[in-house]
Order: sequence, then C-alpha cells, then structure tokens
Amino acid sequence: MRAILPLLSLASMAQALYFYIDVTTPRCFFEELPKDTLVVGHYVAEEWDDQRHAWAKHDGISIYISVDEIFDNDHRVVSQRGGPSGKFTFTAAEAGDHKICFTPSSSSGKSSWLSMAQPNGGIRLTLDMAIGETSAIDSSDKSKIADLATRVKDLNARLNDIRREQVFQREREAEFRDQSESTNARVVRWILIQLFVLAGTCAWQLSHLRSFFIKQKLT
Repeated sequence: MRAILPLLSLASMAQALYFYIDVTTPRCFFEELPKDTLVVGHYVAEEWDDQRHAWAKHDGISIYISVDEIFDNDHRVVSQRGGPSGKFTFTAAEAGDHKICFTPSSSSGKSSWLSMAQPNGGIRLTLDMAIGETSAIDSSDKSKIADLATRVKDLNARLNDIRREQVFQREREAEFRDQSESTNARVVRWILIQLFVLAGTCAWQLSHLRSFFIKQKLT
C-alpha cells in the first residue's frame, strides 16, 4: 500500500504523526522543499505485543529509509537502514519534490498485514520531522552544529596563522636575498679593486725593472 500525504504545510515547522504500515510494504510521502533546506527526522517503529496488549518496539524491527529527488529522475539522496528507532538527515540540494519512503521489516513472525481480522497487524511508525530553520532541530543537533562551527573557526584561525607565517618567511627570505646580493656585490667590487691594485703593482714593477736593466746596459 502506498500513501501520498503532505508532511508539512509550512517550512521551519516540526510535526509528529503516526501511521500503520504492512511489513515489507513501503509507505511514501511527497514533500516539496526549497533549495538548501535541512530535514531532520526521528522515528519509532512498534509492533503489537499480545502479552502487554500494547504497541512496543523490539530489536527484531528494522526500517529502511530512502529519499529520492523526483525532479532529478528519482536520484536517491538517502538510503539507510535503522533499528526500531533512529533518525535521518538530509539537505535539499535543489528545490523540488522529494519522495520519502519507509519500508519496515520484522523478525517476530507475526501477521504482517492490516485487516479487519488482524486490526493489530503490521507496524506502527511514529514520525517526528523538522524542516527548515535550525530552531526546529533538537538540542543534540544544535550542539553538533555548534561543535562543527567551533572547529571551523579553529581551522580558520590556524589557516590565518599559517598565512602570517608564510608572509613572515617570504619577508625574511626577501631580506636575506637582498643581504646576499649586497654582500656578493661588495665581494665583487673588492675583487676588482684587488685586481686593479695587482695590475698596477705589476705594471710599476715591470717599468721599474725595465729602467733598471737599461741603466745597467749603459754602465
């Protein structure tokens, strides 16, 4: 059996509802979501307990949850299997209709069909969803978001420190390069001066020796 029911009429609101599902039969809802809308859902699946005469959850119940983007050729954005209670979260990447389906299964061996003869067959699924602003999200999600925000701030601070260190290292490198170039220029000038002095000294010695030998020949 497949049902088509609106989950919410207004964004940024949360509402809880419960419904009955035949085991292994998906129950689907269609919801039109704006782009970048956060959806957080909590569910509890229960089966009729003849001893307690009440609906109760047990470890043999599992719920398969799927979310498809109808506008994008049924592109699946959520596919998860959980126990008798749990949560699911997704963000609408684009605006459009989303199909949210729940498929229960149970290992109890009881009747899985709802009928007049079996009014307590199947699974009772209680669903509580929050769509829209973060104010509709529970405190645990808020704490996780706050923790992520703190980590992002720490990472940004570390990145800024790394950038400042890189700028400082580049400045030191430029200063060292300037000093090295200045030192090299002074060394080259000193070598040229030494060469000129040596050349002048050699020329003077040669001239002096030439004059000396000329005087020796004359005498």
